[in-house]
Amino acid sequence: MFSFSAPWVFLLLPLPLLVYAIAPPRRETTVSIRIPFFRRVAQAAGVEPQSGSMIRTRARLQTASAALIWILLVLALARPERLGDPVVMEKSARDVVLALDISGSMDQRDFRTGSGAPIQRLEAVKEVLRQFISERDGDRIALIIFGTRAFIQAPFTEDLNSLNGFLDQTQVGMAGPNTALGDAIGLGIRTFESSEVDQRLMIVLSDGADTSSRMTPVNASAIAAEKNVVVYTIGVGDPNATGEDRVDLQALKDIADRTGGEYFFADDATALEQTYARIDSQNPRMVETQSYRPKQSLAHIPLLIALIVIMVSMTWFHFSQRHQGAV
Repeated sequence: MFSFSAPWVFLLLPLPLLVYAIAPPRRETTVSIRIPFFRRVAQAAGVEPQSGSMIRTRARLQTASAALIWILLVLALARPERLGDPVVMEKSARDVVLALDISGSMDQRDFRTGSGAPIQRLEAVKEVLRQFISERDGDRIALIIFGTRAFIQAPFTEDLNSLNGFLDQTQVGMAGPNTALGDAIGLGIRTFESSEVDQRLMIVLSDGADTSSRMTPVNASAIAAEKNVVVYTIGVGDPNATGEDRVDLQALKDIADRTGGEYFFADDATALEQTYARIDSQNPRMVETQSYRPKQSLAHIPLLIALIVIMVSMTWFHFSQRHQGAV
């Protein structure tokens, strides 16, 4: 399909005719030779001498060439282009922050695989997260890890392969043995400051009680609600344990309730997988669709043809002048 980027340029086509009709003719004074027998020559030729100007006639080929060159130049100025097939691009309108607890208690092997074999808590979480991440094609995801302190393991990215690589490098205890749940939520809120989308989702997984945060989980969840960040919390581990090994289910529930999210408890790999599936079903992916048609400029074609016509016309005019001179 062909189109013109500046079709209004075709209004210039009649411009030479307008100039020809309105502008005065060009006058040029030339040197002449006066001969005493001019009247005899005129009588012999049968011409009545008169004063005035002489209008040189233009050959038809010259007129046609000039008109064709002008049409080609206007055609090039209109910028003809070939339009390709429409290309539709989808841009995610959702950012997701995954906050993962890697405190010392995540080293316990009390999770069960589908076959019933015991597995480390963190490894079970990683396996489920890999599947969850692989299904987030188009979403921007950031990974936060927290123990005694909270750190950004991976900033917002659409490169899911690199995100899984950062997840694989995460080990128990690398952020400290304690649990800074409130700081992790606060860091997630700060991470969203660079987000320009409306749907902001944070998923927090923890297996312990907050013991080392500078910001309490209650305050962090209140700020998240003000920033339109929806927090889903997942509790893993043993709620009947003592000390830092006891998962604080009530705190996780309060965080989710304050931000409009939901709380889940998962005690094995299957339950954890179902939890992420439910979160995904409750938050369908939002996309912004943009479409465009690739364009290929063709303006060089009429310019090239115009150049060829000019060269041919000048060559013809040059040889015709020499031929007339020789005669």
